[in-house]
Amino acid sequence: MKLSEELPVDHRLALVYRCGAAFCGLVLILFASLGFADALTPFSTNGDRIAGMATNTTLSVISLVVGLALIGGALVGGNFASSLNMTVGALFLLSGFAHIFILDRSANILDFGMTNVIFSFVMGLVILTFGMYGRVSSKLSHDNPYWQRRHPSRSADESRRTSTAASQQRLSPAPAAPETPTLPRG
Repeated sequence: MKLSEELPVDHRLALVYRCGAAFCGLVLILFASLGFADALTPFSTNGDRIAGMATNTTLSVISLVVGLALIGGALVGGNFASSLNMTVGALFLLSGFAHIFILDRSANILDFGMTNVIFSFVMGLVILTFGMYGRVSSKLSHDNPYWQRRHPSRSADESRRTSTAASQQRLSPAPAAPETPTLPRG
């Protein structure tokens, strides 16, 4: 099975995955561009600040690569964008947790500050939400491809019932028009 076959091309969820990936990718590319414009050193931990967050060239490169990956996911769309959003969102959350423990230590080579940690959590949740939209819920509609994949036997039963009902409706004769009573003339 190919990824392009999982969701119909015009499925409404594809737009959510694409827009979410593109928006978050553009935010990260903007942050990276501001870091490059300030001509920072690769592993500086002197506290250079861009948009309220500490940064250095290495963090700008990482932000640029991740932003370009998200834009690429937006261009591909479909399940690829959704899966990429969920993966990148989870990595942002893990990065936030990891950097909480190395704040103000020599292992903090990306010069993360508390604002960076908060940004990492928020951006991770936003990207993850865009990726999970329409995929993870207890009340997915039965025409949703993710519901159908999780419940293949029920999905097949519903498809059979729908096609049987449609064929019976085509084969059954049209109901006769009710006779209208004639009124006596008088």
